[in-house]
Amino acid sequence: MRARRSLVLAAIATSLLFGGFLFNERFHLLEYEKLGSSFGSIHKALGVDKVQSSTPENEDRLLPDRIVVIGRLSSEDTSWVANELTDWQNAVYTVDDEHAELRTAMNKGREANPYLTYLVTHYESLPSIMVFLHSHRNGWPGGWHTDAPNYDNVVSVRRLNTDFVRSNGYANLRCNHNPGCPEEIRPLRNATESDARSKTEEAFPGAWLELFGNNEVPEVIATPCCAQFAVSREQVLQRPLKDYRRYLDWIEQTPLEDATAGRVFEYLWHIIFGRNSV
Repeated sequence: MRARRSLVLAAIATSLLFGGFLFNERFHLLEYEKLGSSFGSIHKALGVDKVQSSTPENEDRLLPDRIVVIGRLSSEDTSWVANELTDWQNAVYTVDDEHAELRTAMNKGREANPYLTYLVTHYESLPSIMVFLHSHRNGWPGGWHTDAPNYDNVVSVRRLNTDFVRSNGYANLRCNHNPGCPEEIRPLRNATESDARSKTEEAFPGAWLELFGNNEVPEVIATPCCAQFAVSREQVLQRPLKDYRRYLDWIEQTPLEDATAGRVFEYLWHIIFGRNSV
């Protein structure tokens, strides 16, 4: 009888110990899950955005600290941006569709309007590198001003030296020595023609005063065409937000025609981002 009682007590003690072990392990597991949930909440509270990875495991990864910004007509196919430049964020603005997810207030000023819309909207949360491009990917004649094989903007972006952009602040994506950096715009020249260049030169003095608040218009403005460039966050922030808002307001309110307003900015981007006029 005494031996049987001892066996029963031993069995009870073993059950209690094993049950305590299971409870203890479950307790720690729950605490671990709570801790993980807390880290997730902290991560979200800090505003660290994430996108889904393209890996089979579908792991999360941080958004790339760089973006491609493009303006497009609703008839233009820009799917190449997301498909081919997967290690870049993208912001593709539609200029002629008021129902588009990303859109400009109006279709005026060519690429200058979506470029400025992006800068004004995201001034407080810019990535370290921004590339501003036209909507076409490649080919002739649409991409004639893209200095890459087959005039391909995908190749142009993939070859971009982002370290140079960070150190220099700004880089025009045209590098070809022909035409190079022509002295194309002479704002103080008396324009006698009705071509695009003459219209731009005629508009420049008044535009300069309204955009920069002074009459110190350069005699010559030289830069590679055609408003495709890269710029660093630090360079953009050299100007206050109110400047970019004023530029965008000018685009929308100027009586100049669409093409002329756009060409004015085509020859101003390098000046806006800290370069000399020539």
